[in-house]
This record gives sequence, structure tokens and C-alpha cells, in this order.
Amino acid sequence: MDDHVVVRRGIRAYLEVLEGVEVADEAGNGLEALDRLAAMAVHGELPDAVLMDLLMPKKDGVVATARITQLYPRVKVVVLTSFGEMERVHAALANGASGYLLKDAEPGEVVAAIRAAAAGDVFLAPAVARRLTQEIVSPPTGIGALTGRERDVLILVAQGCSNQEIADELVISERTARTHVSNVLRKLQLTSRTQAALVAVRQGLVSPQS
Repeated sequence: MDDHVVVRRGIRAYLEVLEGVEVADEAGNGLEALDRLAAMAVHGELPDAVLMDLLMPKKDGVVATARITQLYPRVKVVVLTSFGEMERVHAALANGASGYLLKDAEPGEVVAAIRAAAAGDVFLAPAVARRLTQEIVSPPTGIGALTGRERDVLILVAQGCSNQEIADELVISERTARTHVSNVLRKLQLTSRTQAALVAVRQGLVSPQS
């Protein structure tokens, strides 16, 4: 499931020539993916695994992953995205994803992830696995604990943006924006958006006039 047609068609073309792999369908966004799966469920034709992009219109991949694993527990979701941000990795895995690949993954990695998911295993891209291990050994603190997206959210909070305005600016759902704000406050051990704004000013992320 990816909102870029070229990416979807390229992946599909590669998978269709593999022995033991059958492509059931494709979708351009999370909502469409859920609709397609609902139609398949009616006919008892659910796939073993779904390749899911995290950033898509209408319903993002994290939310879609959560719904798929809730509605169809036996369908495994492998996240395929160009974003290496750890917060997204955590969110996807927390919502039931069975694998995480970056879009620059080799074709063999994609196949390995799909087959691992179908077998009930979890597959993580080597770069992602190394980063997760590093976080366990020496978890970051303060501003250093924020992902790039969370820094963007912190800046927008400091500029007085509401959750909906943050969502509009970053092209994400309001719910996702709200989650990012909560994560920022939690990581910085703050209790209010005003405190977050002051931190952003002290760290030089925004000017006092913002």
C-alpha cells in the first residue's frame, strides 16, 4: 500500500515473478487498503501479508496498520517507508507491524520480510535493528531524544500552532499531530505547551519573537 503509483507498480512487478508469491491487490492510501481488505474478507481471500507505507493520505500507515491487525489478526503488516525515524518504527511495531523496511531496501530484503511475516516472524532492516539496539544501550535524553519530526512539532508548538494547524502544516492527521505533541512533552518531561515553547527558545529552535 503506497500513494506513489510508480513505487507500487515496481514492487508489484518484482513480486509477481517470484515463485510462491502472489500479489492480491494494491491501494493508494490507508483507507483504500482497508476497503480492499474488507472486500477480500467477505470472500475469504485475505492475503498473508501487507506491504504498508507509513505516510499516506486519508489514513496514514500507522493508523491503517493498527486497524488491519485489529480486524484481521492473521494478516501480517510489513512497513515499507522512506522515513527512518525511530518514533515511526516504535509506533508501527506497537500497532502490530511484523516488519520494517526502508524504501532503499534490496529486493531480496523485501521478499525476506514478506516471507518472515507470513511465517509469524518479525523482520527489521539491519539499519533499523542497529538503531533500536543502540537506543536500548544508551537511550537519548532531552532535545536529543526527539526525532526530526518531533523537532518540527516542537517548533510549531512554540509558534503557537494548534494540533490541527500542526497537522495541516506537516500533512498528517490531527490525531497523529496530537500524539507527536504528547511524545514531545513526555520526552522533555514537560507538562504544558508553554513550557515546550520556552524550551524551543532556549535551544535556539525558534526566536523569542516567534
